[in-house]
Amino acid sequence: MNTSRPLSFEKLHNIRDLGGMDAYDGKNIISGRLIRCAQLSELSDSDRKELAALTDTVVDFRTDGERSEKPDIELPQISYYHIPIIDSLTAGITREKAADQDLFGRLASEPVKAKQYMCDMYHSFAENDFAADQYARFIRLIMQPREKAVIWHCTAGKDRAGVGAVIIEELLGVERADIIEDYLMTNVYLQEDITFLNEFVKKQAGVGDEMADEALRYLFGADRDYIEEYYRTIDSKYGSFDGFIRDGLKLTAEDIKKMRSMYLT
Repeated sequence: MNTSRPLSFEKLHNIRDLGGMDAYDGKNIISGRLIRCAQLSELSDSDRKELAALTDTVVDFRTDGERSEKPDIELPQISYYHIPIIDSLTAGITREKAADQDLFGRLASEPVKAKQYMCDMYHSFAENDFAADQYARFIRLIMQPREKAVIWHCTAGKDRAGVGAVIIEELLGVERADIIEDYLMTNVYLQEDITFLNEFVKKQAGVGDEMADEALRYLFGADRDYIEEYYRTIDSKYGSFDGFIRDGLKLTAEDIKKMRSMYLT
């Protein structure tokens, strides 16, 4: 299986190293350089030591509201960058407390609407010029030379961080089928979190039927339809993913060559 590799931390969830994935021209992504994860708001002492040894750069894709509610635990030897992928007008599911309570109240027993809501979110990741500009900032950042890994995250490490991983894997020449498979692995690595959130929200919202289980799986999990909606919207807006790289991310052939020289072996 050509997917990212989970790393072992005590309180840091869905943390995965893209290293080892098959990529352009028979090469592989270098291990210990490109890592995605969930928020860094809770870290054990062991996690702090491991994180300091692993990275010197953390990129936070969350909104201001999310960061104020659950700020990353910052370590002195690490540089932190805030690159929010969505603005307040397109926030969607951001784990901001007030917004989420309203959302779950509306969608907790509506699986069709819940799935459409998530598809609309991925549509906005591709359609929204603000999101494209922010992902472009992110790619420019990881193209800067550094000694350790770049870690990027959102809240669960699923949607915004997942699309970040998709973009990197496309740039490094990973096959599309493998990229989608890697995206879907979130359902494996977040299985316990998804189950916990499902039960918690059902209790809070006062719902408990199978419709609620299905709706919440759509809201908390990864789904093939989400990432396919992202690709469809990219193709519609830019003509192809290459068009997105050129016109959305504003990267040249030399930029891609440089990135592959940095991260492939």
